[in-house]
Amino acid sequence: METSEMMFLDCPAYMDAHGALRCGLPAVIHDRYLASSTGGPLESARIRCPRGHWFNGPIEFLTWDKHPPQPLQTQATTCHQANTAPGGQQAGRRTDQ
Repeated sequence: METSEMMFLDCPAYMDAHGALRCGLPAVIHDRYLASSTGGPLESARIRCPRGHWFNGPIEFLTWDKHPPQPLQTQATTCHQANTAPGGQQAGRRTDQ
């Protein structure tokens, strides 16, 4: 007797124009297969969520981190803060010219 087990991934579809909000509904795996690539076979799947989003591709590209790490302070901001003198003037620059 063969058992069929349903498997799910979180739907990776973007829900806004800025790419900040993801669908995240459970997407059922309709089909699993191996795709050929120059680096060897890739485990792939075809998934669909209840909102109707369909995806087809390698599983590693269909999964996403729900809790991405917090962004670090950028180097440009750090450099700007280091070069700014008290009063908001750029350090090493004359403003009386």
